[in-house]
This record gives sequence, C-alpha cells and structure tokens, in this order.
Amino acid sequence: MKIAEIKDLLGAEILCGADRLEHDVEAACCSDMMSDVLAYVKDQGVLLTGLVNPQVIRTASMMDMTCIVFVRSKAPSEEMIELAEECGIAVMKTSLRAYEACGRLYASGLTGKTGEENV
Repeated sequence: MKIAEIKDLLGAEILCGADRLEHDVEAACCSDMMSDVLAYVKDQGVLLTGLVNPQVIRTASMMDMTCIVFVRSKAPSEEMIELAEECGIAVMKTSLRAYEACGRLYASGLTGKTGEENV
C-alpha cells in the first residue's frame, strides 16, 4: 500500500514527507510504548501512535520505518517534524482513534504480519 493511500484512508493531514507519498509499505504496527516497538516489531513500514515526543521519531528511524501516523489529532512539535525530515520519515496526523485507524488499514489489506510477534 502506498503512503498516499494510508493518508486517504485515514483522512490524515501530511505534516512532512509529502515527497514520500508514493513509497510502498507492507505492514503496520500501533503502540504508545516505544520499548514494545523496539522489542517486538519487525519489518513494519508504518507506526501508528498517540505518543508525541521525539523518542517516537528516533524509534521509527532505528526500526527503518517510512511513516508515522499520530492518532487522536495529536500534533508533533516542530522539532519532531524536523527530526523526521532528517530521518526521511513521512509524518501525518489523523483525528481517528488508534483502534479505528488500525481497523481501516487492516481492512484495506495492510497487516502487521511480517514478524513472529506483532504489537
């Protein structure tokens, strides 16, 4: 699925990385606990979270994620957006709750199936 499709499915606003909308992602995960993302997530392209701090960007970068979606209209700081740009990560926000955002993506074929365990 392309990042542009994720944006459309979630009615999301792109905050940075508009030049990456045509990148493909094959899986997603959702967590507010970055320690779980580091411990259990494998080969995920999209991170959905309600946690808004710079550690989210750093974690996504370490895990080679290409996109972060902040749920519940959470808005990252300018510092976070700049860090995401430096890391080559597309960032967007949606007014949807995590449950509904994940459900829409899953129903459209974006799963979290690439690791032995999923978050």
